[in-house]
Amino acid sequence: MSRPRRGEQGQATVELALLLPLVAVLALAVAQVVVVGYRQVLVVHAAREGARSAAVTDADRLTAARRGAERAGGLDPGRLDVDIRVVGDRVDVEVRFREPTDVPVVGRLVPDLQLAATTAMRIEGPP
Repeated sequence: MSRPRRGEQGQATVELALLLPLVAVLALAVAQVVVVGYRQVLVVHAAREGARSAAVTDADRLTAARRGAERAGGLDPGRLDVDIRVVGDRVDVEVRFREPTDVPVVGRLVPDLQLAATTAMRIEGPP
């Protein structure tokens, strides 16, 4: 078994101390990507729920789409924008969500993101 030379004592500790901040920032960046991916899934679900609500109502389709998207859950209604377009017997609903990047350290480096999803459904009542 070889013994470390006199000048190499503590080398592993110094290397760890130098690399640990980089590894921590990398782990936080991965966490931010996971959060954004999860929120994108919620935006897609909100668009689907909004389109379904707009397709089955006889009243104001925009209000129904907005309520459906808000009821989908998990998203702050204050950051949610819903637009609809009726094309023949189909309603298209677009949901946009401003995603704050709030994971520590990484959130300050990356600006807020705009997530969006569009869903189309056939109108099930009188147009």
